[in-house]
Amino acid sequence: MSIWWSLHLRREAASVPLARRLLIGTMETAGVDPEISYDLSVALSEACANAVEHGGDGSRDGSVEAYRVTAYLDGEKCRIEVADSGSGFGPGFTRTQDIRPARADAEHGRGLCLIRELADHVHIGAKPGRGGTVVSFDKILKWTKDPSLLTA
Repeated sequence: MSIWWSLHLRREAASVPLARRLLIGTMETAGVDPEISYDLSVALSEACANAVEHGGDGSRDGSVEAYRVTAYLDGEKCRIEVADSGSGFGPGFTRTQDIRPARADAEHGRGLCLIRELADHVHIGAKPGRGGTVVSFDKILKWTKDPSLLTA
């Protein structure tokens, strides 16, 4: 089975649960194991929250700032990309391995670490063109076995 979707969302906190619910619904419909769905939904929430908080370009022209979420379920893998138009991480950040855990008493800075722990592969890079950041991650899928389907 192959499913993909893409959302163009306002940089508002209310957009985060929308993306998360769409992902969970897609995975549930496709028959993905709920534990895998949960892990990916948490990782997606963290990536979206980062885009909402840090993903603006600071434009003052009155245009609505937005970010894009794309999810691909293809065969045995799910890949998710969250792209924003912010200033990015800067020249000192070049690899996913550069992500360092936040201090224990910090109120921010745990999102990328959570994504790295919940996904199988993570890539963070510059968005081609106008700038911004793309956080992409993937995970090998496990499928549910519905006993009612086996007894029919």
